[in-house]
Amino acid sequence: MDGLSRRRMLFTSGALGAFGALSAASPASARSLWTWAPGGSVAGTGAGLDPEWVWDEQADQLVAAVIDRGDVPRVNEALRTWTRNDQPLPTALPADLRAFMDSARRLPSWADRNKLETAAKFNESRGLYLNLLNGVGGGMLSTAIPREARSVYYSKGGADMEDRVAKTSMLGFAVGDLNAFRPDGDVIVQAVKTRLVHAAVRHLLPQSPAWSQTSGGQTIPISQADMLVTWHSLPTYAMRKMLEWKVPITPAESVAYLHVWQVTAHMLGIRDEYIPATWTEADKQSDQVLDPILASTREGIELTDILLRQLAEQTSPGGIDRPLVNALARYLVGDQVADWDNIPREPFWEKTIATAWPKLVAFREKLIPLPMVPPLAWTIDEAIRQYILFYLTKGQGTHIEIPETNRPH
Repeated sequence: MDGLSRRRMLFTSGALGAFGALSAASPASARSLWTWAPGGSVAGTGAGLDPEWVWDEQADQLVAAVIDRGDVPRVNEALRTWTRNDQPLPTALPADLRAFMDSARRLPSWADRNKLETAAKFNESRGLYLNLLNGVGGGMLSTAIPREARSVYYSKGGADMEDRVAKTSMLGFAVGDLNAFRPDGDVIVQAVKTRLVHAAVRHLLPQSPAWSQTSGGQTIPISQADMLVTWHSLPTYAMRKMLEWKVPITPAESVAYLHVWQVTAHMLGIRDEYIPATWTEADKQSDQVLDPILASTREGIELTDILLRQLAEQTSPGGIDRPLVNALARYLVGDQVADWDNIPREPFWEKTIATAWPKLVAFREKLIPLPMVPPLAWTIDEAIRQYILFYLTKGQGTHIEIPETNRPH
């Protein structure tokens, strides 16, 4: 099963991984009435407003001002020097932006350091599954989310998908890192930068005639509802699939894995009253906001082909592994989503993967308890992650930066 090698599966974390994490979601015409109760949130209370009509007011007004007064180049230059959670904010930032970021970088009062450490250990031992699910799986779900696909396609990043994927991978890698929320980690840095990017896209994308014609009536992209849709395409989807694969997960690990994503959601600007407090509440919310809005779009189909082609070309320069990549994607998201994404059928590889993967999971789980297996697996995973970023950026590196324009025509 060379095609199912560890290197090829783990590439998906970079090629597709956090693709959805910098995006938007869901056509208004397909949305069901918002009924999820704020009592099921980490806040335990809230106004109960439909998140479709809630954005990130403070960040949006500030970043729009930064763009309109021409400060983006000097802000991006300053932000490139901010790389660690414990690092002071650059003094070269405008005073209003610096004050906002100083507040935005603080963890919520309900963040639990012990749970975050447990989540890091869980990521260490289950990185293979999480990279695969948040990679190919989450990536294929994101291209089947109409607003998300269109927001990515028509924003500036849609013109250079390798660079776009590299930037979004930085947030995905940061969330799953062993030191994610430790002082020397960088998930806080990447999340706050991503929040600024979201605000910029909200200001810029409505100015794009192409996006406006395909937005499904939405006047401002990346609402709180959109962000929740993307959020569920990552941790909620991943947890469901791991349970489906019969991956043994302790109650403490399950709670911790949810917690790291709850804190990440807060850092990205999602209001606490919308962040599910338990997996039961997450499932309820996902059933309402994600499942009903999945559909096919021209933009989503084109992005799917670009992403899968990148993956096939990286794993094999001649592209001979594209049938295997197609089959793996179909296995992860199912035939309905795969058909919406226009992913070709590959009968031989589909049958092979469906037969082999459960056996691979069972075999791997027998090895996990052995001494040194998790650290060794993490070392390999980390080496692959660094290679992915090197490949995507052609060795030049990249940074999450505030855009000034939409995608050029």
